[in-house]
Amino acid sequence: MNYSRRHGGSYEGRRGHGKGFKSCPVEMGKEYEVEITETSPQGEGIARIQGFVVRVTDAKPGDRVKIKITKISTMTANAKITK
Repeated sequence: MNYSRRHGGSYEGRRGHGKGFKSCPVEMGKEYEVEITETSPQGEGIARIQGFVVRVTDAKPGDRVKIKITKISTMTANAKITK
C-alpha cells in the first residue's frame, strides 16, 4: 500500500467541506421579535432565528416576545426578554 498520496483523507479536501463557518444571523445587543417554540433541558425557552438557536430566559413555548441578545457562542445565543 502506498500511503504517501492519500485521497479523501483530509476533511478540508473533500468537496463542500472546509469552506468555513456560516455567519451568525444575530448580533450582540440587537433586539429581535421571536416566537418561543420549545423548552431546553435547563428550562429556558428556545427560539430560532434563520435556524440559529437562541435560548431565552423566563420564556415558554407559545410566547411571542421581543428579546435582546446577551451572549453569542458557536452554536447558540442567549437572550433576555425586553420590555
